[in-house]
Amino acid sequence: MARGRILLNRQARGVTLQADGSLLLDNGNPLLDEPQWLAPVTGTVYGAALNHRSLAESLAAAFEDAPYKAAPRAPVLFIKTSNTQIGHGAAIPFPAGVARIQAGGALGVVIGQRARKVAAAEALQYVEGYTVVNEVSLPEDSFYRPAVKAKCRDGFCPIGPWLVPAAGINPAALEVETYVNGALRETNRCADLLRSVPQLIADVSAFMTLEPGDLLIAGTPLRSVELQPGDVVTVAIAGIGRLENPVIAEEAAR
Repeated sequence: MARGRILLNRQARGVTLQADGSLLLDNGNPLLDEPQWLAPVTGTVYGAALNHRSLAESLAAAFEDAPYKAAPRAPVLFIKTSNTQIGHGAAIPFPAGVARIQAGGALGVVIGQRARKVAAAEALQYVEGYTVVNEVSLPEDSFYRPAVKAKCRDGFCPIGPWLVPAAGINPAALEVETYVNGALRETNRCADLLRSVPQLIADVSAFMTLEPGDLLIAGTPLRSVELQPGDVVTVAIAGIGRLENPVIAEEAAR
């Protein structure tokens, strides 16, 4: 059963989605008010850069330049800090003095049990469920070392609204759709991830322990969806959820 987190009377509460579309609070009572959504996870949120075929292919020539002269062999990770994480319906602040920000629709993979040195063949056993992520970023020109100033602005990681149990879901079969103001702007397939979800878990857990509640952003494609104040951006994954957030000027968000 899909579950989420909301803010109610200044407290974080759990909710579950019922078959009739209603919401039950964590105490079993129905939720009668309009929910104020929080991100459905509380662990560390990690992004995997350069893990989508379209992005890697676009940078193939740049990989040959000094000082690296080769594509990265290990996962290139970055963290979406807690200030970036917002829920469904919350506003994404458009930073003052910035010309462009870019949407990054992606699958979120939520870890369900401690994962350390996990084999790819067993990795999906460590997944609690899946959610929808919009990994918003400023435009970047270096992917070997993703810039904190580009990735970690306030509100730059909407997540949710649901955490959907992993049972019966094949992540490689999922498609991520991104809409702006109701118009479809991008579709990317999880089958085009360079490291599949189980391989990504295996490669990351080979050098660091993943804890329950941690989230891996499986990968974003070549950035093509730009956002401006006044836009409403939606990321949808069939069977997982639909994440919608308005974009507002940073000054208005204060």
